[in-house]
Amino acid sequence: MLAMRTCVIAVTSVLLASAGATASAQTVSRFDDGSFEYPRATANSFTSLSAGQAIGPWQVTAGSVDLIGAGFWQAAEGDQSVDLNGSNSGAVAQTFTTVPGTTYTVTYALAGNPGGAPALKTGSALIDGQNFQDFSFNTTGKTFTNMGYVNRQFTFRATGSATVVAFASTTPDSAYGPVVDDVRIQPCAPCLPCGNG
Repeated sequence: MLAMRTCVIAVTSVLLASAGATASAQTVSRFDDGSFEYPRATANSFTSLSAGQAIGPWQVTAGSVDLIGAGFWQAAEGDQSVDLNGSNSGAVAQTFTTVPGTTYTVTYALAGNPGGAPALKTGSALIDGQNFQDFSFNTTGKTFTNMGYVNRQFTFRATGSATVVAFASTTPDSAYGPVVDDVRIQPCAPCLPCGNG
């Protein structure tokens, strides 16, 4: 645990140094708001957003998604999360500063909206438009108070000074999709504990 905390501190320092002090949500900067905490959705409700709209540093890049407010259902971290199906399959993406040649680990919490069919929610995690990990989550037996989040992880090697991470639903014809929360991105070297979880 101590090694992981050391890793997180080192990672934060590297990302802040590479981002620069004047970076804003409109420019490439350090990875931010992996738990979708801002803007705030209405408590015990959700806000639907469509392609071209933003969730803080995240952009909705396809279809529509729902930003789930505090108390609507169990979040994995913080108060909010994102259902990748709004009225249809959607996607969210964030562009952030990277160091070319550096390997990064992406971790995220995955669940599914248990409010409707299909029970099996599917989607993909992408880096610069390339599919890095397909995911699925079965909501059978899950409830709004017991979402059953599981952790997923993958690694990638940055090829440029900016990288786009995205999460896209492949659950068709439904307003009940995969749910993503607590996204974290950390450079692995020299922190050996990163990527071993």
